[in-house]
Order: sequence, then structure tokens, then C-alpha cells
Amino acid sequence: MDFSDPEKLSLLSPFELKDALIQTAVQSNKLMLNAGRGNPNFLATTPRHGFFQFGLFAMAEAERSYIYMDGVGGFPKRDGIEARFEIFAKNNAGVPGIRFIEAAVSYVRDQLGMSAGDFIYEMCEAILGCNYPVPDRMLRMTERIVGNYLHKEMIGTHPFVGHFDMYAVEGGTAAMTYLFGSLKANHVIKEGDTIALGMPIFTPYIEIPHLSEFNLVELTIDAPQSNNWQYTRKELDKLLDPKVKAFFLVNPSNPPSVKIDDKTLAYIADIVKKRPDLIILTDDVYATFADNFTSLFAICPYNTILVYSFSKYFGATGWRMGVVATHKQNVIDELISRLPEKTARQLDERYSSITTAPRTIKFIDRLVADSRTVALNHTAGLSTPVQAQMSLFSLFSLMDEAGSYKAEMKRIVLRRKEALYRELGLPMPYDENSVRYYHLLDMESLAAQMHGEEFSKWLLKQLKPNEALFRLAEETGVILLPGKGFGATHPSGRVSLANLNEYDYANIGRAIRKMASEYFELFTQSKAGRVQKGGKQAKPAKPAKGAKAGK
Repeated sequence: MDFSDPEKLSLLSPFELKDALIQTAVQSNKLMLNAGRGNPNFLATTPRHGFFQFGLFAMAEAERSYIYMDGVGGFPKRDGIEARFEIFAKNNAGVPGIRFIEAAVSYVRDQLGMSAGDFIYEMCEAILGCNYPVPDRMLRMTERIVGNYLHKEMIGTHPFVGHFDMYAVEGGTAAMTYLFGSLKANHVIKEGDTIALGMPIFTPYIEIPHLSEFNLVELTIDAPQSNNWQYTRKELDKLLDPKVKAFFLVNPSNPPSVKIDDKTLAYIADIVKKRPDLIILTDDVYATFADNFTSLFAICPYNTILVYSFSKYFGATGWRMGVVATHKQNVIDELISRLPEKTARQLDERYSSITTAPRTIKFIDRLVADSRTVALNHTAGLSTPVQAQMSLFSLFSLMDEAGSYKAEMKRIVLRRKEALYRELGLPMPYDENSVRYYHLLDMESLAAQMHGEEFSKWLLKQLKPNEALFRLAEETGVILLPGKGFGATHPSGRVSLANLNEYDYANIGRAIRKMASEYFELFTQSKAGRVQKGGKQAKPAKPAKGAKAGK
């Protein structure tokens, strides 16, 4: 890829532009501080210890068969497995992870009302990976456990009637890919349809609709910084237009990391009452960093598809672990049931290889089949060891009634944001709805706070697209992503507060302030040069090329 043309680079996705910024930082021989990617540098240890100890027990179960053969084991046996697990736990008391899996089994039995033996057996088979995922959508006990976790974190105490189904997928990105494809395949969304995007938003949501296989029309629903990153009523009223088929959003938002407040949630619910055919897709991956979070899935369950990933909260991006959830009664199934007969017959043919009654297939099960091009539906399903770890992550959270882990996660990102603003020399903005996983540094606002409105306006006229980001990378090794790529309206940089250490964010703040000071010096010089004899003004000189001119 040619990284030499800033104008062309400005057209790239911020995640691709990142490579150009990294190359710039590397060539400058500076210590690189990559705050551009959201991969956390923290992770949950207790449920991982539990996974590996459960794995050792599962291996002991497998090795009970074929003892006469070297290196060969068999499937676990259900009979007596609970008693054997208790012996294993007693013999390994004190080993990290043992107390956790003992507690997990107890919680499943005593609090969730499930069979402890069935849970242990499912976990052993899952960790060994010795069988296809059955059911292919999600393992039975895993779905119930993860369902309880999602209910706790996404619904909380909000009244919720009925139940929901889930599909375990390879992270939030797979969920998005499958959903776009299946909504199109089932004629719920058609080429030329209008979908609304809550801005700012995770970049792929902006990019996918434009691909040739979708060709969708995008309508932006802005949540401006001036409104504390909340959608305004004027913007949300765009959803009342019947041509808008769906509303896709990230909550808490990416990159502002602000959750939708109660007032806005209620207003969206009012809109849905007027638009009962509206589909909502909410990506709530950062919800677990918030206190008392309420998802749109809780507010408008009939209309909402929920996407959740375990990757950020548990430090598990490499596991590729997420879920899609839909209410058992939902608008997508209703829209499919109302398709014209000709279209319905086409879908009958599409799914005829997996059922004799294709019209009875729920959307979430169509989603599973479509994710494997229908014909490979019999081998669908998320890797079973991943589902086992998903169960243990969920149980870890469910058992943490004091919220100790959540408090630690929130404390980590808060301290990093405080360090950033301390070195910027500015008061840290406070928003009760912020979860602080990311932060959007608005260049116009920062410049105005540091050196005044006049300087801020001057600076914006001088900078080419992403110029400040490339200068930061070249001079300091600091990598930020452009806010524009996420649908932000002002020139800005997204800083992830999850993937560096606290002192690194102090260095980032210091580097940004230094760069602003150098630009302010140029501004002062240009301003002094404007006033000529007779009070006439000359145009300000543009910064010369070079390190201090913002190259």
C-alpha cells in the first residue's frame, strides 16, 4: 500500500489508516504508543484458571477409556460424573481455579436450578472438543447460563416479559457479518432500502451497507458532542419515516463510549410504538463497563436484535466469542411471515434441505443456516471449547454479586483518562453516562481550551485531513485513529483507554500539548505578520513543511 498521499489515505477506514500511522511512527525511531486499537491489556484470570482446571478434569474423564492404548482416550461418561468431579476438586483443593469451578457447579445447581451432573458433562465434552456443537445454535446449558448473564447485564431490573433465543458466534464482527447477510437473504432488507446509523459508530457499520452485495442507503442519526453524545429528538424523528427499515447503533457508543440515557431510551421506545415494523440492531459490547445499564433490547425486545461480545470486558479478543439474541416473538419473524407468496416459495426452496417445514424456521435459526451457506448447516456452531469458556465468564460475573471485577475494570480506564487530561493540562470532562473505554479528542475543543477560540479556528484551516495524527505518529510515536472514520463531525482522534499503561496516557497527553504549543507559536507569528503599516492585514502564513509545521 502507498502511504505517501495524505489525501488518498483520508479515504481509508481508520483501521487501515492505522497501518500508515504505525509505519510513520516506526520510521521515526520513536517508542510507539499505539492507542488506536481497542484490544485491552487486561483480562479476567479467575475464569481462565477455572477453564484450565476443568480441562484437566475433562482429560481425566477421557482417559478412563482405552487405558490399554497409549495416547488414546474416549468420550466422558455421564454416569457418576458429579461424584468424580467432587473427588477431583477435593484432591486439588487450593489449586488456583478449583474453588471457582466448585462454586460454579454449586451456583448452576442451587441458583439456576439446573443439573450439576449435566453441566459438568457438557463442560467436559465442550472443553475436549470431541463432538460437534449440539444444538448447533448454542449448547443447551451454555445458552441458559449466558442468557442469565445477559439478563443481568443488559436488562437488569427492567420489566421483561417472555424469553429470548441466542446464537453463539465468533465475536461481534461475525455477528454483524451474519446479520447483514441473513437479513438480505430473507428479504427483510433489500437492495436500495434505507437503514439508519446512530453516529458516531463502529466503522464497519458505515462501510458494509455500501458493498455491492447490499447497496443500502444510509441515513445518519447524529448524537452530537454538544448534546453530550446523546441523540437529539430531531434526529431520532427521522426514524418515523416508513422508508427507514432498520436502525443500527452501538450502545455505549464507539468511540465516545457514552451510554444512551434513560430519557433518550424512552423516546426511542415511543418512536417504536409509532413504527412497530422498525428493526433495531444494538451492539452492546461495552455495556458491561457501565453501572445499571439498560439495553434497547430490554426496552423494545420485540423490535431489537442484541449483539454482545465477551472480548473487551474479559480481555478475550483472541477467543472470538460473542452472541446474537432475539426475543422469541420478534418483528423479523413477523416480517418474514408477511412476505409475498412468490418470495416465500423462494425461501422454502432455500431452506428445504434442512427442514420439511421451512416456513416455521425462526429468523435466528435461519441466521445459523445462512452463516454456513445453508448446505453446511449440519456442521454449524461455535467451537465448543469457546462456548465452555463463555459459560465460565458468565458464571464468574453472575457469582460476583458485589461487582468487584466491574469496579476494577472501571477503575483501570478512569485512571488512564485522568492521566491523559492531567498532562493535557485541562480539566477532565465528566459525564455520568460515560464508560471511558474510548475517548474522542476533539481537536477544535482542545485547541480552544488551551489557546483560545481564535487559535482553534486558525488551526482547523491549516490542517489537512489527518495531518495532526501523522505528525503525532512521526514526532512522538503516538497512534490515534481519526474520529471522522467513525462518523464524528469534528476533526478528532480516537484514543483507546484500554490497551496501554497509565504512564503511556500521560505521555500521550504531554505529546498532544507540546504539538498544540508549537502550532500556537506559528499562529502567534502569523498573527504578528498580518498587521502592516496603515492597519492593513495580510493573510496568515501557512506552516512550512517540516516537523514543526505539522508534517
